[in-house]
Amino acid sequence: MPRLLSLNNYHYRRGGSDSMFLAHDGLFQSIGWQTALMAMQHPLNTKSPWDEYFVDEIEFGHAYKPLDKLRMAGKIIYSLEARHKVGKLVDEFRPDIAHLHCIYHHLSPSVLGALKARGVPRVMTAHDLKLACPAYKMFNRRGVCERCRGGNLLHVVANRCVRDSLAASALVAVESTIHKALGLYRRNLDRVIVPSRFYRDKLTEWGWEPGRIRYIPNYVDAKQFAPRYEPGDYFLYFGRLAPEKGLLTLIAAARRAGLPLRIVGTGPLSETLAKETSADNQVSLLGYQAGEALWRQVREARAVVVPSEWYENAPVSIMEAYACGTPVIGARIGGITEMIEDGVTGAIFDSGSVDQLAGCLRRIADQPDADVAEMGRAARELVIARYSRELYLEETLRLYEELGVARTDRKTAAAAH
Repeated sequence: MPRLLSLNNYHYRRGGSDSMFLAHDGLFQSIGWQTALMAMQHPLNTKSPWDEYFVDEIEFGHAYKPLDKLRMAGKIIYSLEARHKVGKLVDEFRPDIAHLHCIYHHLSPSVLGALKARGVPRVMTAHDLKLACPAYKMFNRRGVCERCRGGNLLHVVANRCVRDSLAASALVAVESTIHKALGLYRRNLDRVIVPSRFYRDKLTEWGWEPGRIRYIPNYVDAKQFAPRYEPGDYFLYFGRLAPEKGLLTLIAAARRAGLPLRIVGTGPLSETLAKETSADNQVSLLGYQAGEALWRQVREARAVVVPSEWYENAPVSIMEAYACGTPVIGARIGGITEMIEDGVTGAIFDSGSVDQLAGCLRRIADQPDADVAEMGRAARELVIARYSRELYLEETLRLYEELGVARTDRKTAAAAH
């Protein structure tokens, strides 16, 4: 059976990209492939037989000593440690293909050269826009930003695009300048997978060759989710609490509509949101939740809300809500609009508009339960038809085959045997 090496910064579910990294590995294990993983050491990691090849932890928010900061800045730009360890891993495991997810800042593109030198085909899923935008979101404190498209990366520093920090933005500008000058991504990636058509078009606009980009939607295994078609009386956001997620707009809209809102997750906005809602009985901050506790919140919500204000890709949270039989209210931005059929599986509003979001919340709150339940059923049918495990696997196997990996799954292996 073929051998797959998957690489990602984190080896736990920190966000949607990490979920897809772990799901992708599990999917190929389930069809009989041998798999190996490489990531960064982290206290929240799940145990892996490949831990010895994980690189040392780097976290932007930690209070490092000046000398450590200098050493880590070098790793962020080009990690010799990651290059050395991936080389050792490849020499032991001998993968037929490497699939990369989020590797920048922690593993760095140094791993690409080591893989190429050993003749391993390289595919990367673009979970964000880092391959075009140095700050990977095309978003800063002023909102959506595409000023670097012309090639002048000083805009990253001038607009403090990374964490609103001059130092972090300067480091990322230097990093991206070096990466672009050396072509570390463009020269070393065979294919780039994009989970949304929006990202396909955006990367092409920024100079990536269309022939190297392949649209393959993310997936969820709907059979793993038990749907519930009895709408609750509250609205729910679950995910990372970050400025680009539109949470302040959501809170304002929920207040204007006079409707209960629950927020699940953690992130850099946690303290800000706690202060904003401290005297508010209408908004509940539930912190981090996972597993059945999280899915219960999703199933029992009237609708899940995805109020993003950046170029969102293809949020896994939308597919998970659909799999639970819950409609989604989403912002009209990025790839979100590709996933929601307005009036059928949820509702769409102009990103950043408190008035329009409040109107969507009020409309779904006022709809008869039977109508909301019907949207939930349509949502689950859509995720099964469009974002299934089988479709994702078929398209990915076809791409791997183009890069020289034998088209083998359990069925064909049994027939050959």
